[in-house]
Amino acid sequence: MEYVYAALLLHKLGKQLDDANIAKVITAAGGQVDEAKVKTLVASLADVDINKELENASVMAVASSGPSAGASEKKEEKEEVKTEAAAEGLSALFG
Repeated sequence: MEYVYAALLLHKLGKQLDDANIAKVITAAGGQVDEAKVKTLVASLADVDINKELENASVMAVASSGPSAGASEKKEEKEEVKTEAAAEGLSALFG
């Protein structure tokens, strides 16, 4: 994952996405560079429009956050009910 982060950072800074720059970022962050991973990433990103992919990812994140937000609220409500029931059970023991 750190290789992808390095590529995104280089892209954000307007730097060339090449083996040497990715290796420099990984090394600067204190990581061990795996040359095979670097070469694979650079080759994989050669024909990719990173700006377009980031835009698509943002749209997908917004679209997927809508329904799941409601689901998490329902889950929180259920957890509150369970907590209240457990508290009532404990009060019966000590009350």
